[in-house]
Amino acid sequence: MKKTAKIPYAAIERLALYSRPLKVLLKTGVTVVSSEKLAEYCGVNPAQVRKDLAYFGEFGVRGVGYDVNDLLREIQSILATDREWTLCIIGVGNLGHAIVENDNFREMGYRFVAAFDKDQEKISKRLPCGLLIESVERLRDVVRLRNIQIGVITTPPDEAQRVTDLLVDAGIKGILNFSPTQVKAPKSCVVENVDFAVRFEHLAYHLSKVPLK
Repeated sequence: MKKTAKIPYAAIERLALYSRPLKVLLKTGVTVVSSEKLAEYCGVNPAQVRKDLAYFGEFGVRGVGYDVNDLLREIQSILATDREWTLCIIGVGNLGHAIVENDNFREMGYRFVAAFDKDQEKISKRLPCGLLIESVERLRDVVRLRNIQIGVITTPPDEAQRVTDLLVDAGIKGILNFSPTQVKAPKSCVVENVDFAVRFEHLAYHLSKVPLK
């Protein structure tokens, strides 16, 4: 892999986007794809595809295109999705249920091995996938016992920071936060905040600029 001082965050996000059509092409027996075709599938321009891939090395043959299997394997290696990751979820409400039961995550190598909640009515019950809902007070011990690498937060906003602190204390190095609030963690822990409300507001803003018919 090519080493570079700084890779734009957007380029890393687009790599994940490129992997989607590559998987489809591989399943349908397509062995080679051009940057033009890959760009068309992903809604970007061909120059952007070539530039993004160039951050990580030299791929493809000029005038021919990219070997679908090789490019997909390289992207998965770059994104570290060529291995299995163990996850826990904290907050087993509607959103938490939907995430844990999503087969796509399992197929991508993200395996939930623990679920936590503070609601006594939920604790000790099993989810359809077989996970036992455990008390959040057991989080530290369970994370270490099961070698959990990523914590997913789907709690109400007033509980998110406390849960973040518990995850960090347990040794978690990656957190995906769906709670509608920004959480803080030390630099040793990577946090991705996913706020659906912000996305809706972003969409509403752009829609407000569209002329009414």
